[in-house]
Amino acid sequence: MLERYANEKMKALWNEQTKFEAYLEVEKAVVRAWNKLGQIQDSDCEKICAKAAFNLERIKEIEKTTKHDLIAFTTCVAESLGEESRFFHYGITSSDCIDTAMALLMTKSLKLIQKGVKNLYETLKNRALEHKDTLMVGRSHGVFGEPITFGLVLALFADEIKRHLKALDLTMEFISVGAISGAMGNFAHAPLELEELACKFLGLKTANINNQVIQRDRYARLACDLALLASSCEKIAVNIRHLQRSEVYEVEEAFSTGQKGSSAMPHKRNPILSENITGLCRVIRSFTTPMLENVALWHERDMSHSSVERFALPDLFVTSDFMLSRLNSVIENLVVYPKNMLKNLALSGGLVFSQRVLLELPKKGLSREESYLIVQENAMKIWEVLQQGTFKNADENLFLNALLNDERLKKYLSEDEIKACFDYSYYTKNVGAIFKRVFE
Repeated sequence: MLERYANEKMKALWNEQTKFEAYLEVEKAVVRAWNKLGQIQDSDCEKICAKAAFNLERIKEIEKTTKHDLIAFTTCVAESLGEESRFFHYGITSSDCIDTAMALLMTKSLKLIQKGVKNLYETLKNRALEHKDTLMVGRSHGVFGEPITFGLVLALFADEIKRHLKALDLTMEFISVGAISGAMGNFAHAPLELEELACKFLGLKTANINNQVIQRDRYARLACDLALLASSCEKIAVNIRHLQRSEVYEVEEAFSTGQKGSSAMPHKRNPILSENITGLCRVIRSFTTPMLENVALWHERDMSHSSVERFALPDLFVTSDFMLSRLNSVIENLVVYPKNMLKNLALSGGLVFSQRVLLELPKKGLSREESYLIVQENAMKIWEVLQQGTFKNADENLFLNALLNDERLKKYLSEDEIKACFDYSYYTKNVGAIFKRVFE
């Protein structure tokens, strides 16, 4: 985990102290469950739950000999207890403690992720409503297409983020599972009721069946869902980066007083946060392959998954959490330039209205092929003017003028009918209905 890209709440869930605290919470739940089943006396249960403690430095010292961190942990805790220590970690195996503790940490972490996703959704929704009617040019292949609004762009992002919220709700069900089933998962040394009680104390569900470990398809689903979320967040960041390019300049990341964009060029204001988000999303996605490969363990268990998860789970959660908060801040503080959007919209010389003209001609009896030919020939003339760089007056509608002078077109459309095709409101008339679909 890199401190530079970590928020305090999430970071606090993924340190050694918190890990062993989760271990202790699980072990105490097991003790309480044994007590409920009559295996451990009330006095021993009370002593363990009140006195059981550990010391990180002592665990490290013991581990030098045991070469096993869970045994080092249980040995350390036993030192804090008396004779009642014989019932600490009774009838369970290392994976029962480790995997169930991991479920506790993952559910707490995923709740923070869900909060971050909800915040991002609300921010996108608010900015979409703000710019519901802000005209801009839509682009396909990076080339001018037709008029849209910036609100539609943001509403699309919001709707996608909302889908991730639903997916994460389902993922929460898959990872909120504990296992107290013993070596091989056959419950030979403890009844099924022990697992049910311990998990109930911890607020977790039980799986229908386990072997010695909780099955790693659950973890892989989590990794894939976070990777998909990262891909959607990167899409937003990439769009911001494109729209902030100097020749576009329709939006801009907030630039604070005293901020510097370049050590060499004092004029620079760069989309560094969106670029950072893009990089973080690449890191998040990079963990999907090892987490998927962790699913196929040997027989009832091996340990090949352990080292992967020591890297992947902290970094997945910490990086996803930080990335979400950074993206939320970028959207919340994004500076939007409606005038530049209108200026860019006009730079096509009216070409963005070509389809509207095309669709009017078949209504007058002309074939689609002939209609397309007439409109495209006029459009290509405008492209030639634009290529020469001589088009300076954004108020001049080159395409409209060309169409008004085309005798073939005038046989089918009057001057007023042609001019009516160049109306921005035609392209925004359904924005309200779309917003209702997305937000209501």
